[in-house]
Amino acid sequence: MTFVISTAAPVTFADPLPAATDVVVIGGGIAGVMSAYYLARAGRRVVLCEKGRIAAEQSSRNWGWIRQQGRDPAELPIVTEALRLWEELAAQLGPELGFTRCGVSYVSAKPAAEEGYAKWVRLAADHGVESRLMSRADCAALAPGANWACGVVTPSDARAEPFVAVPMLARLAQAAGVTIVENCAVRGLEIAGGALTGVITEKGPIRAEQVLLAGGAWSSLFARRHGISLPQLMVRSTVGQTVPMPEMTGPSGADDIFAWRRRLDGGYTIAPGTWHDFYIGPDAFRHFVKYIPQMRRDLTKTEMHPRAPAPGWPDGWRTPRDWAFDARSPFEALRVLDPEPNRLRLAEAGQAFGRAFPRLGPPKLARAWAGMIDVMPDTVPVLDESSIKGLWIATGLSGHGFGIGPGVGRVMADLMCARPAGHDMTRFRFGRFADGSKMDLGPTF
Repeated sequence: MTFVISTAAPVTFADPLPAATDVVVIGGGIAGVMSAYYLARAGRRVVLCEKGRIAAEQSSRNWGWIRQQGRDPAELPIVTEALRLWEELAAQLGPELGFTRCGVSYVSAKPAAEEGYAKWVRLAADHGVESRLMSRADCAALAPGANWACGVVTPSDARAEPFVAVPMLARLAQAAGVTIVENCAVRGLEIAGGALTGVITEKGPIRAEQVLLAGGAWSSLFARRHGISLPQLMVRSTVGQTVPMPEMTGPSGADDIFAWRRRLDGGYTIAPGTWHDFYIGPDAFRHFVKYIPQMRRDLTKTEMHPRAPAPGWPDGWRTPRDWAFDARSPFEALRVLDPEPNRLRLAEAGQAFGRAFPRLGPPKLARAWAGMIDVMPDTVPVLDESSIKGLWIATGLSGHGFGIGPGVGRVMADLMCARPAGHDMTRFRFGRFADGSKMDLGPTF
């Protein structure tokens, strides 16, 4: 099983849609799936509606890292919990999940990078996470052909197989009592007297007291239709899968040019590191000021494009921002974002991989794909109730979602059940972009 999930895949979750439930979850990525799972375990009746296929977007298209390394200090406790939950899930679901504590390494040819790595090591120690700096000799032992000056490694970090793991987790949620319906877009919320009363789907209405918006790159478009300003944008991330080849290094890792992860099928996942493509649309101008700090820092790692690559994208110039709930919505017009990969950058990553691991040489790719990462101005998510009582939001995971997903699901379930989250959630509040708070950028590496 080695493919990217798309609408070409058959519908595998087609539970009957009830007239009423306690919670409707919008979005079948890992955040939505795991939130639904923990809500069901808490005794709530849950319906998860996915407009396309479970995990068809970024939740199956990411690198497959489960990392603490380089996390924002506020995220770190949640991802540390997520690692523990991943381990429990792997014990329950078996080796097909692909969960392995392999470690994650960051390495660089730039000696100045060591200062940032050392700062992370101190932060990790404060949170009880073991990370250690890597010398030039350590880097040479990791990859004999690379000219890396310094690095950092967190041995307890892990990996899993995204396109296998998230559907497995969805089946686990279904077994826990969650109703899951693919090809079922939620067109909008039903609100009466200022109170949330349910949702309107393409298959009919569902009465509910709570809704969780976990729509990934589509969340901002849905929120805006209901008068909620959510300053979320998205970037394209390209990934390749090699044919099976010998294993040359244990940890997953990334340098200044490429990133890699050993795969369960004997190949490697490789990617152009922190390079992304950004498609300009109306929201880019609407939220421009909020993104100035991030642009100043990351613009050299981003290629700008004047428009979305296909009609109907969430921030496309002609994508409707207002639609009737009794007619076809943008979420039905384009059910899955399936962008073409940036093959030039992927070729550069492959060449860098070959130089780093000369015994393997440039890898032969079995396939390549891309996904759209939902990002926030400060690169940390919104995990909070919105300005509409009963509408909760879990989005903007900024490329960190796969690894932290189980932790986000557990946290959101407890918040929605009016129970303590177990972590300080101040950093993730919905109103932080409108209440005059100073922009506090999350880490870059």
